Amino acid sequence: MNKKYISVLTIAGSDSSGGAGIQADIKTVSALGCYATSVITAVTSQNTTGVWDIHPIPIGHISSQLEAVMSDIRPRAIKIGMVDRPAVAQVIADCLNQFPEIPVVFDPVMVATSGDRLIQGETVDTLKELLFPLVTLITPNLDEAGILIKKEITKTDEMLDAALEIYDQGAPAVLVKGGHLKGEIATDLLLWGYNLYRKYELPYIQTDNGHGTGCTLSSAIAVGLAQGFSLQEAVLRAREYVWEAIFAGKDIRTGNGSGPLNHFFQPIEMKGHDLDN
Repeated sequence: MNKKYISVLTIAGSDSSGGAGIQADIKTVSALGCYATSVITAVTSQNTTGVWDIHPIPIGHISSQLEAVMSDIRPRAIKIGMVDRPAVAQVIADCLNQFPEIPVVFDPVMVATSGDRLIQGETVDTLKELLFPLVTLITPNLDEAGILIKKEITKTDEMLDAALEIYDQGAPAVLVKGGHLKGEIATDLLLWGYNLYRKYELPYIQTDNGHGTGCTLSSAIAVGLAQGFSLQEAVLRAREYVWEAIFAGKDIRTGNGSGPLNHFFQPIEMKGHDLDN
């Protein structure tokens, strides 16, 4: 057997409505032709209108999930989503320290699309201390970036300063997502050094179906890195995929609130590749 699927691991919370979290990650990785494995950090009771309840998975079981996957199906990239407690950050950091060669995309999920807070306040400092130095990219939206820098971001012009502040907190690269501004153009800003940054712009799509957009984007970036693309190219390809997925699902009614993207608008066949062990 000289071929393998390109594997991507997602470490995140479960969304019972299927639009975000682990479910969105697995859909994204699968739709882009890779093999998805998962480690669940928390189980949420939620639907398109909001989050009802959060059940944290015991730390020992999170550690066991990580060990089971990493010892058998080594991923080519890792995506991290919901880290709701300091202890979860610690167990993930312990794992990442053993595999420094694997690129990691961290989507610091703190607030749901509905506005519900998904993370304990004291966890933010732990994320900065333990996870920021170990990952390849941080992908906060404007609300999450605002929490990280303790300052509200209301204009596109403020995104570069926000990215610089997060970069100074130890993140090796930062993608500040500006979709919440809802102008004619959706702008994201990628920064990977003090004078190294790039803006990505696409037309804003008017729709209520944006649930899971951030999860989908970060997973798609992880796929690009797993496939060997540069960070800048992986972000570009991921944004294009997300835009197409939003557009394909913009007029579909799923539930009574913010519906999901159409992840499978044009799925790519999963094939075995010649890869090194």
